[in-house]
Amino acid sequence: MKRILFSMLAASGLCTAQTTITKAFNDPVAGETVNNVTINGTVDNSATGANTTFNNASLTQGAAATTTYSTPTTGDVTTFPSSTLKMVSSGNTFMYKQSTSKLEITGLITPDATLNLSANNGTFISYPAAFGYTETDQAQGTFTSTTANGLCKGTINVSADASGTLILGSSTYPNVLRIKSVQNFSLYLPNDTTFMFPIGTIVNTAYSYYDSAHKFPLLSTTQVIINVPLAGINNQTTNGAQALNLTTLSTGDLTARKKGLKIYPNPAQDFIEFKGKTENYSTAKIYSLDGKLIKTSDVKAGKVQISELPPAAYFIEVSAKDNKKPEASKFIKK
Repeated sequence: MKRILFSMLAASGLCTAQTTITKAFNDPVAGETVNNVTINGTVDNSATGANTTFNNASLTQGAAATTTYSTPTTGDVTTFPSSTLKMVSSGNTFMYKQSTSKLEITGLITPDATLNLSANNGTFISYPAAFGYTETDQAQGTFTSTTANGLCKGTINVSADASGTLILGSSTYPNVLRIKSVQNFSLYLPNDTTFMFPIGTIVNTAYSYYDSAHKFPLLSTTQVIINVPLAGINNQTTNGAQALNLTTLSTGDLTARKKGLKIYPNPAQDFIEFKGKTENYSTAKIYSLDGKLIKTSDVKAGKVQISELPPAAYFIEVSAKDNKKPEASKFIKK
């Protein structure tokens, strides 16, 4: 049960946005991979309203956390009817239904539990959505776990409740839109088809922060509160947070970490070259600003070809042969 709630909250990271969330820009696509990292520290979600400041300067980067999207299999669609998108993150699987106007959740699977909302899919987000947007939808289905099974019914409330400037580590992101999602479910025994006698509740609260340059959230948090007295679970709370890989590090942070390794020219058009003891480094990886791996190259030649990359800003991360912490920097492809 605990994993069910945490998974639902984590899924709120799908609500990616600019100032206005649109299907064309923000809807996830099968084949996409998002490179996130866990967050060390406590995210401050207290700011509300327009033109506010989300101050999370104390956060630091943790371990890698990759999310992938794919097309559901025939078996997936049989179990979760109408599903069109499958997301896998941290060992959990999420099923979604996409349409021209919204994204709906049809179910999720964890190692020890499944939530199936085929009776009534819950609206995850409607398009377009800008600051001030709010929507509440009903959701209904079944739950199964290693200790219990039955029916579930509740509401999903989604709102764009705040906008302003996000301070993330030492980086600052203007024009950020925050999406808040509250998923409130009551749990029932299998034969309680009139939903009269709940045996427990699951409340999921998630926040996701987006800017205009990234399809996926810069920062997202989840809080899961489970109360199932019959199972011995009383207001058990689980918190989680993650960010796009490298977004918590400003260019200044990366420069401080480079030590003896420097890149030039910057901006660059055909090649990125390295100054320093390149024999100590093995591999260079180039990422887009949303954390997607674009290219991997050998460093021993002392340079990396970038002529094929579209003009944009990128991060380059260089791995050391002695397994020390990778060094990274930001560059611009002309």
